Amino acid sequence: MLDSKIPQGPIESKWTKYKSTVPLVNPANKRSLEIIVVGTGLAGASAAATLAELGYKVKAFCFQDSPRRAHSIAAQGGINAAKNYQNDGDSVYRLFYDTIKGGDYRAREANVHRLAEVSGNIIDQSVASGVPFAREYGGLLSNRSFGGTQVQRTFYAAGQTGQQLLLGAYSGLQRQVGLGNVRLYSRHEMLDVVNIDGKCRGIIARDLVSGKLERHFGHAVLLCTGGYGNVFFLSTNAMGSNVTAAWKAHKKGAFFGNPCYTQIHPTCIPVSGDHQSKLTLMSESLRNDGRIWVPKRKEDAAAIREGKLNPNDLKEEDRDYYLERRYPAFGNLVPRDVASRAAKERCDAGFGVNKTGEAVYLDFAFNMKYKYGKQVATLKHITDPTEEQLTAFGHEVIKEKYGNLFDMYKQITGVDPYKNPMMIYPAVHYTMGGLWVDYNLMTTVPGLYALGEANFSDHGANRLGASALMQGLADGYFVIPYTIGAYLANEISVKPISTDHEAFVKAENEVSDRLNKLLAIKGTKPVDYFHKRLGKIMWDKCGMARNVEGLTWAISEIQKIREEFWKDVRVPGDANEFNPELEKAGRVADFIELGELMCKDALERNESCGGHFREDYQTEEGEALRDDENFKHVAAWQFNEVGNWTLNKEDLVYENIKIAQRSYK
Repeated sequence: MLDSKIPQGPIESKWTKYKSTVPLVNPANKRSLEIIVVGTGLAGASAAATLAELGYKVKAFCFQDSPRRAHSIAAQGGINAAKNYQNDGDSVYRLFYDTIKGGDYRAREANVHRLAEVSGNIIDQSVASGVPFAREYGGLLSNRSFGGTQVQRTFYAAGQTGQQLLLGAYSGLQRQVGLGNVRLYSRHEMLDVVNIDGKCRGIIARDLVSGKLERHFGHAVLLCTGGYGNVFFLSTNAMGSNVTAAWKAHKKGAFFGNPCYTQIHPTCIPVSGDHQSKLTLMSESLRNDGRIWVPKRKEDAAAIREGKLNPNDLKEEDRDYYLERRYPAFGNLVPRDVASRAAKERCDAGFGVNKTGEAVYLDFAFNMKYKYGKQVATLKHITDPTEEQLTAFGHEVIKEKYGNLFDMYKQITGVDPYKNPMMIYPAVHYTMGGLWVDYNLMTTVPGLYALGEANFSDHGANRLGASALMQGLADGYFVIPYTIGAYLANEISVKPISTDHEAFVKAENEVSDRLNKLLAIKGTKPVDYFHKRLGKIMWDKCGMARNVEGLTWAISEIQKIREEFWKDVRVPGDANEFNPELEKAGRVADFIELGELMCKDALERNESCGGHFREDYQTEEGEALRDDENFKHVAAWQFNEVGNWTLNKEDLVYENIKIAQRSYK
């Protein structure tokens, strides 16, 4: 059942040959074909703009009031591309290799190589769209390092790369809106897909302002709706980010791939209390110049937690730069899953530095003074600078590179990171799991595609930093415009299907019944009560560390939460009006069902790989211990009924990469 449709031939020529031989749709026929794009972040905006530019009729949907509010803006640090501007040994193959290795050998080779191939084109496209990437003094685009690599391949726009890239894609989208080639539906949420004769033919959407349900036909539907990190309640995702579109597609036949693969980001502002509704990410780019440490002695850590010791007063020899100690080859730039587990290990051992004991330091003082301060002093021909001068010089360099991130940290915590080290701790960030797709980005439902974070395909068990933006734009700008033609070339004779068709009527009635059921419960508990309970279970039992006992218990508890939710949730208001609580209730209901599947998937995978760390499968050094003989596959789950799934497997074949135990030492 799982045909990945990977082209034959050497991996270096698969994509090139595919593009040269794929069926095409001539320009006149494109004007009669309608495509629905759900989600207008980087993947959605770039796909909608590009497909409209090609001549297709496009409808684009987002639940925000503007595509500019898509969560893609939160990706701050940068975007990878194998341009080798630094002449430091980078290449398409090295980007391909780093991504496969970073994903702990659990990604599909052909998709990742294609991603590396088109990476350079993404930068060219973005520059042409007006994205203000940082530049060197001579005008060339600047690069910096990110985790999991030993080259500088990350292009960036200060600490707001995602926002600038989204504005570039958004400008292309709005151009097509102005030309009448794209019809934009803001404040609309997709609540179901409509299948007719085994093919996806449209969606049911709810106008979030009026509450009205709408039927929309499309020859193909593209889901570009991001990830599902908010199943943990607290995450770095925008509060509106949800799994509903992907989950409705899953329940209508689209397999869900690797749901347990969750990325924990090591560089987040720690949890401060029960009042929080989300967490804030400090960009991974900060690990370029920040050194991560905890005190070497537990008594010093205790004194810091009690406010009796200032971390700046701790001497160098009394600090444990544990990433540099454990992973000398990569140091502070190890991949996110490795850095996250290392931070947890130090905090669990009693070396945490905030009041909860769950934080480590990200310190810029040393590099600010001696790396950048000395550089500036040399340029200014100051042969014997004072300590104060070095700090002032370095401050200006750091401010230019990371100023908005430092300002954000100070606004949130009240601590000036120019004078005191930041405190960070791992938190849920990105989800590598998602709808299973083939090489064409099509799900198991013909005509239904998933792009960007909504699919599973490119990152394996762990995403390297600066590759989310890369995948979203690669899928939207350079992949789907080719691959969708392979399907639509056979759909030219299909006339637009009336939304009065019984399949549309049935789907709308099912959506309406579900909304009314939520409103009719009139229980005693608000939606957030259930979401917080679910999130705590997911974080404690299916978060940074997992084991059989915890996952088994979690499945049982989530089933109880689901039962309680449908008996005792209270959703005020009406369906036919602006009702954010009703929106939230539907999303949390889907999160509860997804949470159970995530735990089932984690329980089924008897190995540790990337972000999936089973405590019963680890090396003597505490690193992830894979089982390539039994688990070198994609777990693709087929929905049968609530709480009941069938596991299908896509074997992963590595012909161009030598599989090895992942090491960054």
